[in-house]
Parts: sequence; structure tokens; C-alpha cells
Amino acid sequence: MKEINIKKGHILQHKGDLNSKAYEVKSGLLRSYSIDQKGKVHIFMFGPEGWIVSDYAMANEPSDLFIDALEDSVVLQINKDATADPDMMKLVKRIRVLQKRVIMLMSASAIERYDHFLQTYPSIVQRVPQKMIASYLGITPEALSAAKKKSIKKN
Repeated sequence: MKEINIKKGHILQHKGDLNSKAYEVKSGLLRSYSIDQKGKVHIFMFGPEGWIVSDYAMANEPSDLFIDALEDSVVLQINKDATADPDMMKLVKRIRVLQKRVIMLMSASAIERYDHFLQTYPSIVQRVPQKMIASYLGITPEALSAAKKKSIKKN
């Protein structure tokens, strides 16, 4: 771990960076966020003192989030270990899925959310009722039906 001083406005991580760091906030304030295709900013979380801010991309995967300083800050830069305990990697994978879901709910269309659901859970699509999938996606069953039709046409 390395303590670093960050000036307000400094971007610690850009979307697409290979994610290898987490930041424990000693003083100041960080935020993590995404920017959608229309340029709209969607804040994922704030990181005040005592919080850890990180993108939960797996080792050598591009990050989904930007991380920047909203105030002059002092942070501990934590290197993530790509060879972590297998049980810890299961937890990181779970957090990664949740992070992706929150970002999708904030900024993606119904069809994008449905396509992501298919990629994330390909083995359960036929095992749960459509109304449960619609609930998971935050849409009505009718909107799910429309998204499925568009997805089929697209592919």
C-alpha cells in the first residue's frame, strides 16, 4: 500500500483501464461513475473517509468505472492481487455482477439489459418465469416481451 495525495478533479482511473488498484480514502472524497453513450454521468458511489473505492473488474479486464477526486484527498493505493484466494475471487465475481447490474439499471435500455442478462445467466433463461426476469431487469413483462423481439431481430 502506498499513500498518495490527490488534487480535486484528478482522475485516478478511466473506463477501460486495466484495473489493478483500489483506493482507501484517508481524507477527502472520491466518486466512481460511468458515462453512457449520450454523455450522461451516472454516479455509482461516493467514497468518503474510511471507504474503499474500486472497480470490481477481474485482473487484466478493462474497468467499467471512472474514479476521480471530488476534493483534495489522501488515499492509500492498494494493489489488487490477481492470484487471490479462490473463495475471495468468488466474492469479487459476485460484486462484479452486482456492479454491472447497477450500472445497467442506471443507464442501459431494456434491450441492453436483456442482452446482458442472457450473457450473465445463459443457463437459467428457461428455468425461471418471464415475470421474474422482467422484475430482475426493472421492466414490465410487456417491455420484456418487446425487448426479446428486438433482440431476436438484432441477432
